[in-house]
Amino acid sequence: MTRRRRSLRRWPSSLLRLSVVALCLAACSSSTGAAPLPADPLPLSGAVVDEFDGPAGAPPSSKYWTYDLGHPGAAHKELQTYVDSTDNIHLDGQGHLVIQARTTSNGYTSGRLVTRGKVNMQYGTIAARIKFPTGQGIWPAFWMLGSNMETVSWPQCGEIDIMELVNSGSTYYVTLHGPQGDSDYLDGNGVGAEGQIADLTTDFHTYWVNWQPDTITIGVDGSTLGHFTPSSLPPGAQWVFNNNPMYALLNVAVGGDWAGPPDESTRFPATILVDWFRYTP
Repeated sequence: MTRRRRSLRRWPSSLLRLSVVALCLAACSSSTGAAPLPADPLPLSGAVVDEFDGPAGAPPSSKYWTYDLGHPGAAHKELQTYVDSTDNIHLDGQGHLVIQARTTSNGYTSGRLVTRGKVNMQYGTIAARIKFPTGQGIWPAFWMLGSNMETVSWPQCGEIDIMELVNSGSTYYVTLHGPQGDSDYLDGNGVGAEGQIADLTTDFHTYWVNWQPDTITIGVDGSTLGHFTPSSLPPGAQWVFNNNPMYALLNVAVGGDWAGPPDESTRFPATILVDWFRYTP
């Protein structure tokens, strides 16, 4: 269906290349930042189960997760700075991962956790049991990007948005992004589905994507929200999801052109709780 918004979380190709360079420099300069990507292609991962067991305040397992740092959403007027601090990303000691957007004296910090360079997925089911936050200006997401992003750029790498909630848990957004000429599908809107739903932020729900050659199905709990094939794409668009490994991302954005700024009703910290993450090839 035609979307009413542009792809506001994404980076234009020229900005993306600059942002990737800045991100790598920031990660290398941080004592706990993301490790450099391997020089050779990462082998495809087998099954992964992370139940986020560990002591309260500990970082998530470096076997599966690393961090995006800085301001990858600055081009879209997002307000947060992504950091790798355990103030923002940590285990709660009760089997949950915590990702928080927090206020500071000069703005907002948040976390953007990724499996890039750690878990390289191609086909199968990717799922997580998550309790999302809500509030004006709060934009949490569970999504995927092509592992070749740093070589082919976005949107050629492909993107699968398993779930985005913007300001409210009562409207869901599931979306595919990929190349159509010099732009993203449908001039930046992507190909997806959106609709009203019982408030997803009041409890944990299982968000999932089943990804097979020429088929991507996205859902929550036992319900399918979107089913996509190459025939779902607009004329001139390319299906870039076959034989193209991807990695997972979890983040809380603050503000931006789509969500708008927080206001006096917005409650901080805005917290994602993740009970588990699973990949089944």
